[in-house]
Amino acid sequence: MMKMQGTILILVLLLRSFCTSFTTVSKHHINYSAIGMRTIAQLSIADDTYSSSQLSMKPSLIVFDLDNTIWTPELYQLRKLQRLNLTPVASKDVKLFPATEDIIDEIAKARSDTSSGGTQKWSNTKFAIASRTKSVDWAHDLISQFNLRHLFDYIEIYPGDKKAHFKSIRDKSGIPYKEMLFFDDNRDGRWGNCVPVSELGVLSVHCPNGLGNHPDEIFNIGVQRYAEWRKSDDDGDSRSIVEWDGAVTKLNSGSKGPLIGTIKMVNGDKGYGFISMKQKSTLDNGNDVFFHFNELPNGGRITTADGATLPIVNTGDELKFTMGKNKGNGKTFAENIEIIKSKSIGSTQANGTSADSEDMISMRVFSMNMPFAALLANEYKTLETRNGTMFVPYPEGTKFLLHVGKRTYPDGNRHIDVMKSVKGGMSDDKISSLKSLPKNGKGFGRGMAIAILEIGKTYETTLEERCDPDFQRKVGAFGEDSGKFATEIRRVEYLKEPVRVVGKGGIFKAMINKKYLPDGWL
Repeated sequence: MMKMQGTILILVLLLRSFCTSFTTVSKHHINYSAIGMRTIAQLSIADDTYSSSQLSMKPSLIVFDLDNTIWTPELYQLRKLQRLNLTPVASKDVKLFPATEDIIDEIAKARSDTSSGGTQKWSNTKFAIASRTKSVDWAHDLISQFNLRHLFDYIEIYPGDKKAHFKSIRDKSGIPYKEMLFFDDNRDGRWGNCVPVSELGVLSVHCPNGLGNHPDEIFNIGVQRYAEWRKSDDDGDSRSIVEWDGAVTKLNSGSKGPLIGTIKMVNGDKGYGFISMKQKSTLDNGNDVFFHFNELPNGGRITTADGATLPIVNTGDELKFTMGKNKGNGKTFAENIEIIKSKSIGSTQANGTSADSEDMISMRVFSMNMPFAALLANEYKTLETRNGTMFVPYPEGTKFLLHVGKRTYPDGNRHIDVMKSVKGGMSDDKISSLKSLPKNGKGFGRGMAIAILEIGKTYETTLEERCDPDFQRKVGAFGEDSGKFATEIRRVEYLKEPVRVVGKGGIFKAMINKKYLPDGWL
């Protein structure tokens, strides 16, 4: 009889435990189809349990992607609006995921509730946005429309490798990668973000369906996994991704850090080659590593003054690189290549003469069309404005080469009106001189890198600020024609000789001989 009563008591306790667990899960409206049945038992984590020892280690910084993570749809899908020259409207053309709204409420509460005497869940956590959308202006405008800007400590929005966004955030915040948590809908491959960011040491959470309908679907799972990850890996050496269903995948990182190798074979005509490794990585299976010229500075080639196109590497050159993996065929390749030692690099100089590798330098370059390239090089234009955030990742003091594009910027000569509007006006001869490149027989012209410059701070402006007469003079354009982000030009000087460089969009790199740089710039 006593045995039967004990059995009944155990059954009652089990049933009560089951009902309590069921009630907790139901309270959070779990979307079973989105997360998979095997994670449901992990999701009964109510808000009041975040103070437990299991979840006490929270990220110092949580970073969100925008498109298909915070909101939907992706901005590139709004082609119709783009064709009509319209701007997306928040909550109409672009909508926040329901979970985003809940998370935003929590962030806002942590930001504002300082009177209760208690510590809010996110009071010691910073928040950031990292997006590589090409619709930069739209993204910034939507952030303002949704009234999100004040909730984020760091906002990095510009095309390119998302590693650059995180390096900028790390430099600005001083927070190490291992103390960051990242949410993004793209895992790997050409457009992947989770894998490359995880390789930095950030714990990434893959959310292919965005943040979903409730924080428990993916956000709270990510926070829980972060606490477990940090507890099991205090040094942050485990490169890991939290998958959409809550599972954690450890990346096979092979050799840590950059790899060193020597070019074993190169085909200059077809633009590829193979590298023999000095130290082996588990990713290359002991084989020579393939590389394409696209991964080399300046696309692996340079055009000489006589029009010849030459490779900048050859057999025996020493390279530093990281390992990438082709999603389609699974094969590895070298990326982010830097030339350490080169016997052949001298053949790529603008004048066709040879030089030792120590005479060459890799420099960042950006391109401008005439007449604004000349106005900048001639020290009239001391502010460069862009609607995109091209210069935002680069700190004050960064040096660039100025490349002249092959087109003329079609502003209808409005820059002349600006130059004549300054106090006292400006003569036609003076304007013509400032708009012209040197005619000294050295070949300064379109398609050439002509000057070196150093930038100051980059900052966001309002239309009212851009319409200030002094601002307009520094830019060489009226306020309504200027970009939203202004970058100071601290100093600029012509190169001793122009260097022919193949122009590209954004910031790119080119190899030039140090002897062409004016004195005092290195």
